Amino acid sequence: MELKLNKPICFFDLETTGIDIGKDRIVEISIFKVFPNGNKESKTWLVNPTIPIPPQTTAVHGITDEKVANEPTFNELATQVYNMIKDSDLAGFNSDRFDIPLLAEEMLRAGVDFDMKNRVSVDVQTVFHKMEERTLSAAHKFYCGKTLENAHSAEADTMATYEILKAQLDRYPELENDMKSLSEFTTRKKIADFAGMIAFDKDDEEIFAFGKHKGVKVDKILETEPGYFSWIQNADFPLYTKKVLTAIKLRKLNTK
Repeated sequence: MELKLNKPICFFDLETTGIDIGKDRIVEISIFKVFPNGNKESKTWLVNPTIPIPPQTTAVHGITDEKVANEPTFNELATQVYNMIKDSDLAGFNSDRFDIPLLAEEMLRAGVDFDMKNRVSVDVQTVFHKMEERTLSAAHKFYCGKTLENAHSAEADTMATYEILKAQLDRYPELENDMKSLSEFTTRKKIADFAGMIAFDKDDEEIFAFGKHKGVKVDKILETEPGYFSWIQNADFPLYTKKVLTAIKLRKLNTK
């Protein structure tokens, strides 16, 4: 089954220095873009993370410091990456919890104002886990009848994810072949930022989802405890969380 698209969708995968969204860096990124007319394009970049790649991480994806020493940094690639995805929805495997949040941090660090406005995301892993509860390699075998060669290569994982989503649509007639519907199906909980530190309550208003103000409306804390905003901005929180909080504050100021 081919995907029914109203706009392009970019399947992508990151290989990184680790799993800390705020601190780790991209060492490889692969993007496979599918257009509504069926055209496709792909691009894979090795990236110099500017920090050492831990040996235990290299053992997973095989990318060493030496391999990326002469590759461009993400700062140098950010505009190219953004131009490829700027008009597209996004899809990946565990992308809602890892790849998109980490990509957002790298983009913001590079001075590119990345956000998810006017786009949706489809996390193929969530479809898989809701239906079968397996890993990417097992998913590829289960849905596509293929052995995933070069697992933990960004390009191989990206292409496998694309093939799996198409096979999932074939297997599960209850899944609607529509990116907005798939995004809603793969969203675990409604959050305002990628890290899940600012969520939405039943009235669709932002609340803090951590710390001493957990469950309290963000607007209320910004008004009664303005120092909390400054603390978050100066502390070691994800850049995207800070961006969302700033937008809420500016919105509040503009409505006064």
